[in-house]
Amino acid sequence: MTSPLPSRGRCLFWWAGSTYFGAMVNRPRPILPALLTIAMATAALAQQAPLPPAPEAPADTRLDPPAGAGPPSDQQVAQDLLDRLFGQLHGAKDETSAKVIEDAIWKLWARSGSPTADALIVQAVRAMEAGQRQIALRILDTIIDDQPTFAEAWNKRATLFYMMGDYDRSLADIDHVLELEPRHFGALTGLGTILNDRGKKAEALKAFRRALSIHPFLDGAKKALQQIEPETEQKI
Repeated sequence: MTSPLPSRGRCLFWWAGSTYFGAMVNRPRPILPALLTIAMATAALAQQAPLPPAPEAPADTRLDPPAGAGPPSDQQVAQDLLDRLFGQLHGAKDETSAKVIEDAIWKLWARSGSPTADALIVQAVRAMEAGQRQIALRILDTIIDDQPTFAEAWNKRATLFYMMGDYDRSLADIDHVLELEPRHFGALTGLGTILNDRGKKAEALKAFRRALSIHPFLDGAKKALQQIEPETEQKI
């Protein structure tokens, strides 16, 4: 039977979000307008399947904002949008709705808050796609050195190491991704792929199931489970 897991060098569901980088390379835009655009794009979906409102804290436990506090930062806005999108993704009713939300999440992950880092990661992805792996590696190293909290830079380098057959360094970078963004379903799928390649079927199942608990319509993880579960005689 043909394996549904990605062959080395493809890893499509690890860095599917790379398609969103092309428009950013020459003229990186401020993050806030882009985030507002994403919020508007997902508004219709949210209206179709709104999340229940979060419970309000008791009056005596609510904290007033500090006097003189300014508006939220771009990164705070991004985090709030991500939290909302992940809630919608978990409750998505069908694959089409999940895809819309997934695309918005990838777009947010692609933004570091640094226009320079955003432009460099575009160049790294293009180098990866062109097979220029050492160039891509140098660029990603530079980004990570300058922006160590940019989870997507770690994820792209994890993907690159996998493409190069360096599983140990790929796993190390995946650990960094998941420390920064535990909900990164792409990194979790990559983790499951490496564990499966190494014959650690039970651990791979855990990684794929964790990815699906976040993104129930993640095709790569679903196909992987269909292959691995019969081999381990386990059922969801």
